[in-house]
Amino acid sequence: MRARVYVGLVVRLLIRTLIFLASAALGLLGAAAVLDGVTVTVSGFVVTVLVFAVAQSVLAPFVFRMSSRYAPAFLGGIGLVSTFVALLLARLLTEGLRISGTSTWVLATIVVWVVTALATFLLPLVLLREKRSRRRAGTTPAPAAD
Repeated sequence: MRARVYVGLVVRLLIRTLIFLASAALGLLGAAAVLDGVTVTVSGFVVTVLVFAVAQSVLAPFVFRMSSRYAPAFLGGIGLVSTFVALLLARLLTEGLRISGTSTWVLATIVVWVVTALATFLLPLVLLREKRSRRRAGTTPAPAAD
Protein backbone atom coordinates (compact mmCIF):
# COMPACT_ATOMS: atom_id res chain seq x y z
CA MET A 1 0.00 0.00 0.00
CA ARG A 2 2.85 2.40 0.82
CA ALA A 3 4.48 1.76 -2.54
CA ARG A 4 1.24 2.70 -4.30
CA VAL A 5 1.03 5.99 -2.35
CA TYR A 6 4.69 6.73 -3.13
CA VAL A 7 4.18 6.03 -6.83
CA GLY A 8 1.13 8.27 -6.83
CA LEU A 9 3.11 11.11 -5.25
CA VAL A 10 5.95 10.69 -7.75
CA VAL A 11 3.53 10.63 -10.68
CA ARG A 12 1.85 13.82 -9.43
CA LEU A 13 5.23 15.50 -9.00
CA LEU A 14 6.25 14.50 -12.53
CA ILE A 15 2.96 15.77 -13.97
CA ARG A 16 3.35 19.09 -12.16
CA THR A 17 6.94 19.37 -13.36
CA LEU A 18 5.94 18.66 -16.96
CA ILE A 19 3.11 21.19 -16.75
CA PHE A 20 5.48 23.80 -15.33
CA LEU A 21 8.08 23.13 -18.06
CA ALA A 22 5.39 23.21 -20.74
CA SER A 23 4.02 26.50 -19.41
CA ALA A 24 7.54 27.98 -19.39
CA ALA A 25 8.06 26.83 -22.97
CA LEU A 26 4.72 28.29 -24.05
CA GLY A 27 5.50 31.58 -22.29
CA LEU A 28 8.87 31.94 -24.02
CA LEU A 29 7.44 30.94 -27.40
CA GLY A 30 4.52 33.31 -26.90
CA ALA A 31 6.85 36.23 -26.20
CA ALA A 32 8.96 35.33 -29.25
CA ALA A 33 5.84 35.15 -31.42
CA VAL A 34 4.36 38.44 -30.25
CA LEU A 35 7.44 40.63 -29.75
CA ASP A 36 9.94 41.47 -32.47
CA GLY A 37 12.77 41.98 -30.00
CA VAL A 38 12.51 38.47 -28.50
CA THR A 39 14.27 35.57 -30.19
CA VAL A 40 14.34 31.98 -29.02
CA THR A 41 16.76 29.78 -30.93
CA VAL A 42 15.93 26.19 -31.74
CA SER A 43 19.35 24.95 -30.65
CA GLY A 44 19.17 26.49 -27.18
CA PHE A 45 15.44 26.20 -26.56
CA VAL A 46 15.44 23.22 -24.19
CA VAL A 47 18.28 24.59 -22.05
CA THR A 48 16.65 28.02 -22.00
CA VAL A 49 13.32 26.55 -20.87
CA LEU A 50 15.04 24.52 -18.15
CA VAL A 51 17.04 27.50 -16.85
CA PHE A 52 13.97 29.76 -16.94
CA ALA A 53 11.74 27.18 -15.21
CA VAL A 54 14.27 26.39 -12.47
CA ALA A 55 14.98 30.07 -11.89
CA GLN A 56 11.28 30.88 -11.77
CA SER A 57 10.51 28.08 -9.31
CA VAL A 58 13.36 29.12 -7.02
CA LEU A 59 12.84 32.87 -7.31
CA ALA A 60 9.08 33.09 -6.77
CA PRO A 61 9.15 31.95 -3.10
CA PHE A 62 12.30 34.02 -2.44
CA VAL A 63 10.79 37.20 -3.91
CA PHE A 64 7.56 36.52 -2.00
CA ARG A 65 9.43 36.19 1.30
CA MET A 66 11.52 39.30 0.70
CA SER A 67 8.63 41.49 -0.38
CA SER A 68 6.31 40.31 2.40
CA ARG A 69 9.02 41.13 4.92
CA TYR A 70 10.37 44.39 3.53
CA ALA A 71 7.85 45.75 1.01
CA PRO A 72 4.34 44.31 1.45
CA ALA A 73 2.95 46.78 -1.11
CA PHE A 74 4.80 44.84 -3.82
CA LEU A 75 3.19 41.46 -3.08
CA GLY A 76 0.98 41.74 -6.17
CA GLY A 77 4.00 42.08 -8.45
CA ILE A 78 5.85 39.00 -7.23
CA GLY A 79 5.10 37.00 -10.36
CA LEU A 80 6.29 39.80 -12.59
CA VAL A 81 9.49 40.34 -10.63
CA SER A 82 10.37 36.65 -10.53
CA THR A 83 9.52 36.31 -14.24
CA PHE A 84 11.79 39.25 -15.09
CA VAL A 85 14.68 37.87 -13.05
CA ALA A 86 14.17 34.37 -14.51
CA LEU A 87 14.21 35.85 -18.03
CA LEU A 88 17.37 37.77 -17.16
CA LEU A 89 19.06 34.62 -15.86
CA ALA A 90 17.94 32.60 -18.89
CA ARG A 91 19.35 35.32 -21.13
CA LEU A 92 22.66 35.52 -19.27
CA LEU A 93 23.18 31.77 -18.78
CA THR A 94 22.07 30.44 -22.17
CA GLU A 95 22.50 31.26 -25.82
CA GLY A 96 18.92 30.32 -26.62
CA LEU A 97 17.20 33.58 -25.66
CA ARG A 98 17.78 37.10 -26.90
CA ILE A 99 15.79 40.13 -25.78
CA SER A 100 16.67 43.58 -27.07
CA GLY A 101 15.40 46.94 -25.86
CA THR A 102 14.01 48.14 -22.56
CA SER A 103 10.39 48.19 -23.71
CA THR A 104 10.80 44.66 -25.09
CA TRP A 105 12.10 43.48 -21.70
CA VAL A 106 9.05 44.97 -19.98
CA LEU A 107 6.62 43.55 -22.53
CA ALA A 108 8.36 40.16 -22.61
CA THR A 109 8.08 39.94 -18.82
CA ILE A 110 4.34 40.65 -19.01
CA VAL A 111 3.69 38.29 -21.93
CA VAL A 112 5.68 35.41 -20.40
CA TRP A 113 4.02 35.97 -17.02
CA VAL A 114 0.50 35.97 -18.50
CA VAL A 115 1.08 32.97 -20.78
CA THR A 116 2.75 30.87 -18.08
CA ALA A 117 -0.01 31.73 -15.59
CA LEU A 118 -2.73 30.76 -18.08
CA ALA A 119 -0.89 27.62 -19.17
CA THR A 120 -0.28 26.53 -15.58
CA PHE A 121 -4.01 26.86 -14.95
CA LEU A 122 -5.32 25.44 -18.25
CA LEU A 123 -2.87 22.62 -19.05
CA PRO A 124 -3.96 20.42 -16.11
CA LEU A 125 -7.58 20.89 -17.14
CA VAL A 126 -6.81 19.77 -20.68
CA LEU A 127 -4.25 17.06 -19.93
CA LEU A 128 -6.07 15.47 -17.03
CA ARG A 129 -9.56 15.64 -18.53
CA GLU A 130 -9.68 11.89 -19.25
CA LYS A 131 -8.66 10.98 -15.71
CA ARG A 132 -11.34 13.26 -14.25
CA SER A 133 -14.03 11.84 -16.52
CA ARG A 134 -13.06 8.27 -15.53
CA ARG A 135 -13.14 9.25 -11.86
CA ARG A 136 -16.61 10.81 -12.25
CA ALA A 137 -17.89 7.73 -14.08
CA GLY A 138 -16.50 5.50 -11.33
CA THR A 139 -14.27 3.53 -13.67
CA THR A 140 -10.57 3.10 -13.45
CA PRO A 141 -8.26 1.63 -16.03
CA ALA A 142 -7.45 -2.05 -15.69
CA PRO A 143 -4.10 -2.75 -14.05
CA ALA A 144 -1.33 -3.63 -16.45
CA ALA A 145 -0.39 -7.29 -16.68
CA ASP A 146 3.12 -8.15 -15.52
